[in-house]
Amino acid sequence: MSISQESGEAIAADVERFVRGTVAAYEKDARLGAHGPSDELVQELRGLARAAGVLTPHIRHGGAHLSHRASAKVLRAAGLSPLGPVAVNVMAPDEGNMYLLGKVASEEQKARFLAPLVSGEARSAFFMTEPAEDGGAGSDPSLLSTIATEDGNGWVINGRKAFITGAIGARVGIVMAKAAAGATLFLVDLPDPAVRVERVLDTIDSSMPGGHAVVAIENLRVEGDQVLGVPGDGFKLAQVRLAPARLTHCMRWLGACTRANEIATAYAVKRQAFGKPLIDHEGVGFMLAENLIDLKQAELMIDWCADVLDTGVLGTVESSMAKVAVSEALMRIADRCVQVMGGTGVSGDTIVEQVFREVRAFRIYDGPTEVHKWSLAKKIKRDAHGA
Repeated sequence: MSISQESGEAIAADVERFVRGTVAAYEKDARLGAHGPSDELVQELRGLARAAGVLTPHIRHGGAHLSHRASAKVLRAAGLSPLGPVAVNVMAPDEGNMYLLGKVASEEQKARFLAPLVSGEARSAFFMTEPAEDGGAGSDPSLLSTIATEDGNGWVINGRKAFITGAIGARVGIVMAKAAAGATLFLVDLPDPAVRVERVLDTIDSSMPGGHAVVAIENLRVEGDQVLGVPGDGFKLAQVRLAPARLTHCMRWLGACTRANEIATAYAVKRQAFGKPLIDHEGVGFMLAENLIDLKQAELMIDWCADVLDTGVLGTVESSMAKVAVSEALMRIADRCVQVMGGTGVSGDTIVEQVFREVRAFRIYDGPTEVHKWSLAKKIKRDAHGA
């Protein structure tokens, strides 16, 4: 069940008021660190969102989920602050995990694993990527090396994972491992002593709670009812999650770049140089004009892909195209905002510097630009050969 576009617009307006009026004031909070906002800050913000009626706004009472097109407006509004998606509970990986569980989990699994996420009381992590030094899965999931072995009525999982967003502090885990039947997804209660964080990586982005961790999984025991779907369907189920998740990343970061452009524009209008405002210097004015063009093209690309997904198809090709086009456009926008603002743009005085860092990471997360282009090129070849 989905909610109409009109309802999405009303929800987005409420989210935007909350993010601009309440969340933005927390952007200098001392509880923001190199590995994201602390759980204390997350719960404080979610309490405010709950009171304002905008917590988990993409999933309404009774479990009805916004259409992808309506979600585009809501998540863009949430993204107007780097803290917005965390505050209203539409941040990755939780948003993608909620979507996947809502689509394929059993009713018992939904009550146990999905409900705490929707309520904003718990965070989650998706354990798929593996360390490069182990030769494990990254952009190529076929290299999956984490092993799940049947043991009586349950399973035992062993392996290592890397770049696991939100592993520290997560209460729900979705672990991909190789079983006899093939790649399989397992639902895990966290914390668990068998899931050990080796270290949290120092990365250029800092908006996601818990940061990105390298994790060792050592004799993790799960019961048979913790398999998501059926054994061997792991790659298939991951695609249910991955195509929409690529697009929701685009939605959130479009909001962030919209805000960065607002800040850069206000700076260019006010700042004087060589006898006139910066905006009147063609080099600056043209950069801001190009930002408007890229913002609109990104918005249209997101809406087009959302419409495709709303037909019920997986939209793998369309989401790859959107992810490449939007992430590259947003990188150009964020870079121009920094350039327009000069020294102020590389300082922490505004969120422009953080948005630049976050969007640079986004060009890699959920598939680097080059991997998506390679995948699209393979499709072009297949189509040309009539396969």
